[in-house]
Amino acid sequence: MTTASYTAIIERGPKSFGVFFPDVPGCVSAGLTEQEVFANAEEALSLHLGEMVRAGEALPGRSDFLPSDPEVDEYCRLVVRVELPGKALRLNITMDEGLVAAIDRVASNRSSFLAEAARAALANRRGKADART
Repeated sequence: MTTASYTAIIERGPKSFGVFFPDVPGCVSAGLTEQEVFANAEEALSLHLGEMVRAGEALPGRSDFLPSDPEVDEYCRLVVRVELPGKALRLNITMDEGLVAAIDRVASNRSSFLAEAARAALANRRGKADART
């Protein structure tokens, strides 16, 4: 997979933190704690850019310098790195026919269902690995 990285600006709110990406208009998130807003920033950027790629939109460039904005109560900045989805590959896999039938009963698109299940499983494994460190 290809990776991309963008600068996130974390701002302080009365009871939480907000995050936005100046180079990625419309990509915002929030969190009650520092750790939560950092994790949510990564998730928001990943989802936002992933949707842009799937829609065939060009990804925004990354600014080398972002001046501070006096209207923002800036808490900190961080560079968020995400993996971008690549081009689709056709696969030939073997699965139990009952499992395939169960997937087909609940999914309108088998490939999308399997891809989302794989992403969720990978995120779960990454979360468990992070918890061990």
